[in-house]
Amino acid sequence: MRALGLDIGSVRIGVAVSDPSGSVASPLTVLDGRSLASDIGPLARLVEDYEPECLVVGLPLSLSGETGPQAEAVQATAERLAGAVGVPLAYADERLSSAEARRMMSASGLSEKEQRGSVDKVAAALLLQSWLDGRRNGSQESG
Repeated sequence: MRALGLDIGSVRIGVAVSDPSGSVASPLTVLDGRSLASDIGPLARLVEDYEPECLVVGLPLSLSGETGPQAEAVQATAERLAGAVGVPLAYADERLSSAEARRMMSASGLSEKEQRGSVDKVAAALLLQSWLDGRRNGSQESG
């Protein structure tokens, strides 16, 4: 099962893709979240190119696991995007995925400036990989 992972932020949307078997997630690209509000084309092209069976969106829950205003905003955006491209939607807990992405990139020697263009897609790959692993282990909830 191929999936696209989305790390939805207020400015950028990190995108990752799984391999066709749904085993490994890889960073793909970063989309301009502001322009997607009026032009779904860039995401639609990715859906056309990769033919995912679902969009996996990182849900920014609070550290206690609660859904707050940021998570609600992400859900609203995710539902709009998934509806526009006609692909089912699933959510993954993305708590600390961006922090983990920054930590991994720093450990590999990238400066903060060098990380700026990639941290969102690496975070998307981390959340997608977590979702894929959970699904494979039978413990993943969707939707």
